[in-house]
Amino acid sequence: MTSTSTFPVDEAAVVALTRDLVRLRTVHEPGSGEAAAAELVAATMRGFGWEPQVTEVAPGRPNVVAVVEGRGGPGPTLAFEGHTDVVTEGELDRWSVDPYGGEIRDGRLYGRGSADMKAGVAAMLHAVRALQLAGPFPGRVLVCALVDEEGLMLGAKHFAGTGLAAAVDGAIICEPEEGEICTSAKGAVRIRVDLLGVMAHGAMPQHGRNPVAPLGLLLVALAGLQDRLQAEHPAHEHLGEVYLTPTVTAAGSVDQINVIPARATVCVDVRTIPGVDHAAVIAEVSALATEAGAPGGVSAQVTVVDDRPCVEVARDHPVVVALAGAHESVLGEPACYGGVPGATDGTILTRDAGIPTVVYGPGGKWIAHQADEFVEVADIVRCAHVYAEAAHRFLRGQR
Repeated sequence: MTSTSTFPVDEAAVVALTRDLVRLRTVHEPGSGEAAAAELVAATMRGFGWEPQVTEVAPGRPNVVAVVEGRGGPGPTLAFEGHTDVVTEGELDRWSVDPYGGEIRDGRLYGRGSADMKAGVAAMLHAVRALQLAGPFPGRVLVCALVDEEGLMLGAKHFAGTGLAAAVDGAIICEPEEGEICTSAKGAVRIRVDLLGVMAHGAMPQHGRNPVAPLGLLLVALAGLQDRLQAEHPAHEHLGEVYLTPTVTAAGSVDQINVIPARATVCVDVRTIPGVDHAAVIAEVSALATEAGAPGGVSAQVTVVDDRPCVEVARDHPVVVALAGAHESVLGEPACYGGVPGATDGTILTRDAGIPTVVYGPGGKWIAHQADEFVEVADIVRCAHVYAEAAHRFLRGQR
């Protein structure tokens, strides 16, 4: 595990911290949460001599933020951000390793959250510690381990409303991107449509209003809307196409096939690129739902569960320039640019606090949420060195 970086990253310790974090089951579900990982992050910070601010944004779900002063005079404020929650491990028989064992095999560290994104959390902590040990630097760095990124991003929303966030000049989001510097991220709109009919006996449908047939009509109409959106908005260089994907349908009970249900539900996950008007898409989905239900007297109720904009940062922004320079210095190869196929906490930090954000971190962007999730050990170390070098360049205004 070598690097051309001049910063004293404790390479063994950053890998050990990743393993320790992976071994904590911090899934967003009843009876779990991020408290154990937050405690370990806070303890690590205190071991560095930092004074972490631990703020519970929901029961058992604490944000951990440390402010590391450079003591080298005035300068900008840089933030590193990562999340401490992970998705469920899913079906255990699909794993060849213990999802929470932190096993290292053939240069890979396996486990749920190894890539998404406990490796990034460990790397950012040790990178900032290495920057600090290298001597005074101008400005300051915020190290932010937040909760609920895999849910409604409550941690990012809370942090974005603080005075600390208001002072940030740029942020590096440490999500797994396989060496790409991601200057853009897709927008996301999650929409729930409830089609409201009248319950009746299946033998006497004339006494009810069946919402199931309108649900089918709506699914077909949504596919047509996706086609129109893709025709109106050519694929983005890094983000690809607009997608409008039905992800949940629900109606009736398989135990009562003789009952016409009173309600049918479809949930839609819309992923957007720059130029797509979210309000217009929501209005169009509402109109299609109303149209689908009208012939049968079924009404539509549309709820926007979450609305996250597409975000972009200019390639010549200082935080991108610093990160690209650091990547080239440490890896000895030109920076490669890309986009995030989903939203990140950076989406919220940009939307709610106006923070320019760029995404870069250890692990493959396509391995997240899969069985046998892993991160290359060497990648954890490389990213820690890149983060330290990027912070050094950004805080000194180097290009």
